[in-house]
This record gives sequence, C-alpha cells and structure tokens, in this order.
Amino acid sequence: MVGLRRTRLVVLIAVALVVNAVTAADAAVVNVRALGAKGDGRTDDTAAFAAAWKQACGATGKSTITVGKGEYLVTRIDFNGPCKGPVTVELLGNLKAPAEVTKTEAHGGWVNFGNLVDFTLNGHGSILDGQGALAWKKNDCAKTGKCNNLPINVRFTGLTNSRIRSITSSNSKLFHMNILNCKNITLEDIGIDAPPESLNTDGIHIGRSNGVNLLGAHVRTGDDCVSIGDGSENLVIENVRCGPGHGIAIGSLGRYPNEQPVRGVHVRHCTISNTMNGVRIKTWPASPAGIASNLHFEDIVMENVGTPILVDQEYCPYNHCKRGSPSMVKISDVSFKNIRGTSSTKTAVKLVCSKGVPCSKVELSDINLTYNGKDGPAVSECANVKPILSGKIIPAACTAPHKPLA
Repeated sequence: MVGLRRTRLVVLIAVALVVNAVTAADAAVVNVRALGAKGDGRTDDTAAFAAAWKQACGATGKSTITVGKGEYLVTRIDFNGPCKGPVTVELLGNLKAPAEVTKTEAHGGWVNFGNLVDFTLNGHGSILDGQGALAWKKNDCAKTGKCNNLPINVRFTGLTNSRIRSITSSNSKLFHMNILNCKNITLEDIGIDAPPESLNTDGIHIGRSNGVNLLGAHVRTGDDCVSIGDGSENLVIENVRCGPGHGIAIGSLGRYPNEQPVRGVHVRHCTISNTMNGVRIKTWPASPAGIASNLHFEDIVMENVGTPILVDQEYCPYNHCKRGSPSMVKISDVSFKNIRGTSSTKTAVKLVCSKGVPCSKVELSDINLTYNGKDGPAVSECANVKPILSGKIIPAACTAPHKPLA
C-alpha cells in the first residue's frame, strides 16, 4: 500500500514537471538588449524591437518584453497582432524618434500597437519623444486644412481588454496618442508634453471606440488636451490636468459623411488651466446628419480659461467650411455640473446650437465662473437652445446676444 502511494506521488510529480515544462516553453520573456538593442540614443534599435515583438507575439502562453533603462532610437515600428497569447511590455527606457519625418512614418504613426487582445504596456514613467520641432515648422494646416502628412507619436488601433500605464508622449510631430477601434481599454497615469506652439498636437484622441477609460493624465500641448471623435461610446475621462492647450473637446463632428454617433461620454474631476477653451462640443456647419448624446461634464475647475463652457455648432477653423448652412448634428442630453473658476474671456458660457437641429435637454447646474478682465462681469451667450437650470448659475444663463457667423 505504501509502495502504491509512493508510485502515485512520483507520477503526480512527473506530471507537474511536464506541465511546468510545457508552460515554460509556451511562455516567453524577451529582452531587447539580448537581441542587439544598444539604448545609447544614437544606434538605430528598430530591428531589435521588431525581433523581440515577433518572438513574444508568437509565444502561445503569456509573454513579456523587457526594455531596460536607456534611450532607444527607433524609426517607425509596428507591434501588430493577432498574437498567440497575451503580451506585456515592461518599458523602463525612453524611445526617441528621428527628428526628420521618414517616409515610413508619414501617413501613419511612429509607434503603433494594433489588433491585440489582453495587451499591457507598463511604462514606468518612460518617455516617447517624437522630436517634433522640425515638423511643426513645416506644418501647413492653417493654409490647407490638412495635416495628414505628419506621423502620430503613438497609435493604439483595434485593442481589446487592454491596459496602458505610466507613459509620456513628448513633442509629437502631430497628435500624441490616437485610440481607434478599441474596446475596453484603460489608460492610467498618462503624460503629454509639448509647447503651445506645436500646432495640431492633440494630446489624446479617441475615435470609434467603446469602453475607453482615461484615468489620470497631465496634458500640456498645442491643441486639444483630449479630443473625442465620431463613433465614441461609453467613455470615462477623469482626473485630467489640462493646460496649456485648447481644452477637452467632443468633436469636431460633422465634417465627413457617414460619421458614427457619439454617445455616453463622462468627463469629471478635471482641472483646466490657461487654455484656449474649457470643455466644448464642436460641429461643422453644412454637415451631414449626425448624433451626439448623453454627454456629461462634472466637477471641473477652470483657471484662466477662454470660454470655459462651449457648445459651438458653427465651428469653422481656417474658414474651411460652408458657413451659410446649419450643422445637422443633433446634440441632446448634455449636462454641465459643478463647473467653477475663472474665464479669460468675457463670454464664460457659450451655447451656440444649430438652427437646423436645435439642442435639446441641455442642463446647467451649479455654475460659478467669473471673468478676470476689467470690462464688466462674465456673460452667457445662447442660440437655438433653452437650457435647464438648477442651483446657482453665474453668469446668469443666456443673457448676451449671439451674432451668427456670416
């Protein structure tokens, strides 16, 4: 009987060893330095990163890519799936792009993650430096209205059930981070850093995604801190410090045909400082029909912000629009609650809706915004909307006349 028990024990140990061996064989821990990366800021390490990704993505178990401290110069690099198992990238070093725009970067991105499930990027405070100063000088957006010939720093496309932690995008040549066609993705402790003169460097752009959570970010840039495009649903944006920049924006919407609805956006517990705008919804005149609904902004502090609360359905940058026709994007079920602080412009609240499809169910609750200029108190301007009011409202709602664009 004792011999039988010993035999069973031996068999069980043997099985466990086999299982562990198979698991170890299926998993992968890949170090980019072991594959030739130098991390000296001068050597092109792109090939080492590509090799590491190929090895980790091909492993059937959980795999990890480790990037030790250092400065890694890389040209465009694509971390694309589908992978055979979940992949984690432990990024302790910084990445640096070439200062000149390369042919492979143009019309795309510099660092690209695509078509991944259960992906994790742990940045540990690492910086992805796009070295965009030369590109900003070549940017002709103001003349053409088009900026698509410059690369985005980091693109997350088609990610599902994924998490991005503790990375900073610095000096991107165009948008810093683009989140497109993602589902259930969380970003935490995100940094965006570029000077105010960096044109069209939106901090974090979200589009055609469902279930994006941005939980903690500090954004300094030359355009919108966070911008939300068409097809975005069930988003939570909270604990964002924004400024300098253009504020937190839904839109612009309605510029292109067949745009998808924006529904279920919650922006809360944010601080916006020294920006062109605060929180805003913007749509183009003469737009196709569209929908933006269930949009909520709550518990936001404004510090010296131009027009802290703005709905602008006459949005027309660089005069690239048909001003004579109204926007046909229907805005409804919107709330601005507990928004307080100072405005750098006299018009602290501006709700300019479309005469073609007036806004409906727009609520202002507990608003306290004061103008820090000398030519009288702050005012509130409205068009094609009758807001629902509750609590203390400063400035009084809809007291200033609106002059439509010609």
